[in-house]
Amino acid sequence: MRGARPERALDALVRGAARFARGARACVACSGGPDSVALAALLDRLAREDEYDLVLAHVNHGVRRSAEQDEAVVLSVGARLGRRVLVARPQLASDDEAALREARYAALAQLAQGASATAVATAHTAEDQTETVLLALFRGTGLTGLAGIAPRRPLCEGVELVRPLLRVAHAELATELRRSGLPYALDPSNAQTRYRRNALRAPLEQLRAEFPHLDRAVARCAEIVRGELEGTARARARRELRAALRAQDLLRGVPFERIEAALDAAERGTPR
Repeated sequence: MRGARPERALDALVRGAARFARGARACVACSGGPDSVALAALLDRLAREDEYDLVLAHVNHGVRRSAEQDEAVVLSVGARLGRRVLVARPQLASDDEAALREARYAALAQLAQGASATAVATAHTAEDQTETVLLALFRGTGLTGLAGIAPRRPLCEGVELVRPLLRVAHAELATELRRSGLPYALDPSNAQTRYRRNALRAPLEQLRAEFPHLDRAVARCAEIVRGELEGTARARARRELRAALRAQDLLRGVPFERIEAALDAAERGTPR
């Protein structure tokens, strides 16, 4: 029997994470970088299949020397996809990470509201989640920090911020990007170790060579912590299952992955 095409499996994962309704309008935040262009290509395909409208949103801070080139790349991507591109140019002459992030989300919120969009999707990946959790851990965070990047949260009134790629690796997006044939820009600041996140990347690559499932494990940890904080049904089911196994003196012999697999099967309504 022929297996499912890899892109269809990726489509199903992103569709389930995005959950955009038919007839709705969503914005995809597109910096022009590889990950955000790959997300734009993915959501463009899903929007045509699921019948919702997609708009590209770009924030040009004007801080980097490549800012105008990045904007031109996004405009080209929009033209190739046949999608409208919205551009914001907030006045902020600082490259401080926190200030830029705050200005970017404020600009995306304004663009989305102006376009009557109900969601903004960003291209945060599994690797981004790992970096976020580790940076929080190094700061001595509590449980909220260990929950990492939220898969979705309110951005502003009537608009939700959605991260549909938190379970997707850069390598999968690189394949999608090659398949799309769309242009993209590389961010030279990614090589500057003065940014804390960038300083993590070389050591993490060494760790991934020894622990190939590192990102998947960190993502699962973040999801579990977030579920406990939010009191989700899955978190309650996990506690009940562990308590039942403990009562039968069976918990010690059951790998954590088996418990999560059993919960996955229960959520799908299929036997395991």
